[in-house]
Amino acid sequence: MRLYEFEAKKLFGKFGIPLPEGRHATGKDDAFRASRELGLPVMVKSQVLTGGRGKAGGIKIAQDKAELSNSIEELFNLKIRGLPVTSLLIEKALNIDREIYLGITINRADYKLSIIASEAGGVDIESVARKNPEKIHRVELEIDDEFYSFQAFQLANKINLPSEKLRDFSKIASGLFAFFKSYDAKLAEINPLVLTAEGELVAADARVSLDDDSLFRHPDLKEMGIEKRHEEGELTPREIQAREWGISYLDLDGDIGMFPGGAGFGIMGNDFIQYFGGKAANFMDSGGGPSPEKIARMLMLLDDNPQVKAIFGARFGGISRCDEFAEGVIKFLKEHGLSKPMVMRMTGNMWQEGVRLFEEARKESPGLFERIEYHGIEVPIEEIAKRAVELAREAK
Repeated sequence: MRLYEFEAKKLFGKFGIPLPEGRHATGKDDAFRASRELGLPVMVKSQVLTGGRGKAGGIKIAQDKAELSNSIEELFNLKIRGLPVTSLLIEKALNIDREIYLGITINRADYKLSIIASEAGGVDIESVARKNPEKIHRVELEIDDEFYSFQAFQLANKINLPSEKLRDFSKIASGLFAFFKSYDAKLAEINPLVLTAEGELVAADARVSLDDDSLFRHPDLKEMGIEKRHEEGELTPREIQAREWGISYLDLDGDIGMFPGGAGFGIMGNDFIQYFGGKAANFMDSGGGPSPEKIARMLMLLDDNPQVKAIFGARFGGISRCDEFAEGVIKFLKEHGLSKPMVMRMTGNMWQEGVRLFEEARKESPGLFERIEYHGIEVPIEEIAKRAVELAREAK
């Protein structure tokens, strides 16, 4: 679960990590007020839960009032990777001499903690690792190990910090490590950690991702307004609604609504859609043994999505039953109707009964099934996915 920069910096401050003086602004008036309090020049930084702000023009320096006004106006009208900018962090501009990288993460290969430093800061650290791996330096620790000052000194020497800054760097690295352990973080990154022309080390940026399963251990985060959220951005309205209904759901950027019967089947269906040249509009998981009411709500999420041009339904009856799947679809059709074309396939537990229910419902209300195709085990899943892609193209 990712934090906004202003949230991460509030937490960093508790651990003695030096930060630029700054103010969080939720509107234009707040931003101008913060700038007056800090004094120009200032950094105007968009607050979004995704990376790549700098490349997207989401961070600007304002040297005078005209630049400030233009920056605030432009950023509040900006979208970064589809996420609208709804708040800014205004910070006193730093007189930068050097930019370095400092971060802590969990090595997924061996589940050790990796404390990473590099003299190539201020840029994408993954790119540095690919192009200049010799500039990446690490300390690997077991999850319960301590991080000692001498290890921080060794990292500082490897990134060629001046000797008089070794102690300052050690305090920052130790503070970041203490934060990481205290808040069950998965990633804590300062990029860049700036050495100013005045000789101060300052955390100019902060990127933090927490383990959302540990939030119950940190009631102070809830007091700060930090609760479970989407990793890359705020939850969309459909994701919020799905959560309230107990449906695992994620919006994607395609136009084929995915209506699967389980996470594994959903992942496979998404792969088939991609293979045949389509793009999924969502990921969704019904969970084991969903009720007809839950099935109907899953369809509601797709039918109400203007991005969806066609719906691909695939049910593998195991714990769940295909006849209950059919009952949920029929319930939705009778109560709401369906505005999108849909192609479905059922196999496994009670699939014949599911097909029979569809046949009876179509005879009773043929108008409800004008744009709906349903099949049993006799039609391969690949053909159903291919047909869904065709339906989406025809609907454009």
